[in-house]
Amino acid sequence: MCLLSIQCHEQPGPQTIIIHANTWSDGVIQPFDAVAIDQGAITATGTTEELLKTKGTKTTIIDAGQQFLCPGFTDAHVHFLSGGYNLSAVQLREAASREIFIKTIKEYALTLPKGEWILGGDWNHENWGGQLPERWWIDSITPDHPVAINRLDGHMILCNSLALKLAGVDDAVQNIAGGDIPRNNKQQIIGIFKDNAMDLISIKIPPSSEATDDRSLKAAMDYVSSHGVTSVHHMGTFDDLKVFMRNQSSLTTRIYAATPLSQWRELKIFMDKNGRGNTMLQWGMLKGFMDGSLGSHTAAMYQDFTDKPGDRGFLINPLDSMQRWILQSDAAELRVAVHAIGDQAIGDLLNIFDTTISVNGEKDRRFRIEHFQHPTMDQIEHMHRSKVIASMQPYHAIDDGCWAEKVIGPERIKSTYAFKSVSDLKVSLAFGSDWSVAPAIPILGIDAAVNRETLDGKNKGGWVPEQKISVNQALRAYTEGGAYAAFREKELGSIKEGYLADLVLLDQDITTIDPFKIKQTQVLWTMLGGKIVYSRIK
Repeated sequence: MCLLSIQCHEQPGPQTIIIHANTWSDGVIQPFDAVAIDQGAITATGTTEELLKTKGTKTTIIDAGQQFLCPGFTDAHVHFLSGGYNLSAVQLREAASREIFIKTIKEYALTLPKGEWILGGDWNHENWGGQLPERWWIDSITPDHPVAINRLDGHMILCNSLALKLAGVDDAVQNIAGGDIPRNNKQQIIGIFKDNAMDLISIKIPPSSEATDDRSLKAAMDYVSSHGVTSVHHMGTFDDLKVFMRNQSSLTTRIYAATPLSQWRELKIFMDKNGRGNTMLQWGMLKGFMDGSLGSHTAAMYQDFTDKPGDRGFLINPLDSMQRWILQSDAAELRVAVHAIGDQAIGDLLNIFDTTISVNGEKDRRFRIEHFQHPTMDQIEHMHRSKVIASMQPYHAIDDGCWAEKVIGPERIKSTYAFKSVSDLKVSLAFGSDWSVAPAIPILGIDAAVNRETLDGKNKGGWVPEQKISVNQALRAYTEGGAYAAFREKELGSIKEGYLADLVLLDQDITTIDPFKIKQTQVLWTMLGGKIVYSRIK
């Protein structure tokens, strides 16, 4: 495999020709093994012999060495800036015990200037048996640092006593609608804040500087490029959008930026002035929340959690508010994506979507349900009827699968992370990661969707194996599916003439190898708009 410049005496040809590629697109290995690229787009496909005849005096030839070439991956659900920031934050995802959890925070605190907040974390209390961490675990090791570290799902945080003091929160605080503040048997708050209750603390955390945000964006782009991701759908805020706009000239990842559903009017005004963006940065999608997460016991379920009788989670926002926001947003030609994890949240949201369709009429709106983790089979059929996109994150299945059955029982898990049922019923499927909740590594997502072997090493035959899908189906969800969910299926997600030249080269054909070797696959290079933005090849 090599890069070389071909000198000849012909008319100027395409800027780049990729030759000798094992090319995958649109669900199958293609008959062509060469791709011509000019001005950032694919200008032709064909055999190596055919396209080499079109080379010009300045054409660069990239020999793919018979390796696996496919469209660049779209990660359809990320939190891009926090993902980039968390790459250098305290790392608690692998903390397998209370002792390791505490030790890791202690060591990280020693690296920070006095007074600096400790954020990020991505801890998982299921790693040490399910006991929630408490502020007293870390008070003595963080006397000079306020702490607000999130569980890996982002739906609860642990704070130390210093953070509570700075936020003006004590044991007298009342619960928040759409949130929860756990207490011990002495009615003391333990430092855990769930969903809307997290706002009590987050409003006191100093905003990051422009320099920090810019570094986080650069780190995020470098990270996802190294894993073959060329486009992301970012779930965030208007402040995030400002960061992306400030850095437009240096973007190496295409970004589709969502802003909060409740701020739909602000987005409409912004779009009336600025349009929908360009090929590198687009906006126009709104992100809302129905409920929390299963791991935090805040997903809204029709029936009680198996391990917490009397508790079935809760809705984060009132249904009348959600209906009003979605109806008005849709009427204003804005695009809507809503987080819904529990079956009640999904059912209520589908009813809201149906009402909106009935009131505003049929059109190509492409409503999205983000996560869609624990639906009923009837709800999957409802998704097809209402033409709603399932934006799902397969890596969550092999993580949650370590403990989900104890939370919702053996019957409800039969349709959990139901990738095959979604595919069989012809529901549009877009895959992502939810980074930094899970790694933004599509290869690991494909492995999860195909094998469903949980992270604890159990379920060798697959957790809920009936919901496994093929490699081709998973690849389509990471390419065509993400493009369709962003209204970009005519320029992204396929290797075709006229499409943007976003491509990734892998070191093995993941459609033919032993499925359990998929996760060993390496990205050799990533191309965005005809330019290599990451390469392992020296």
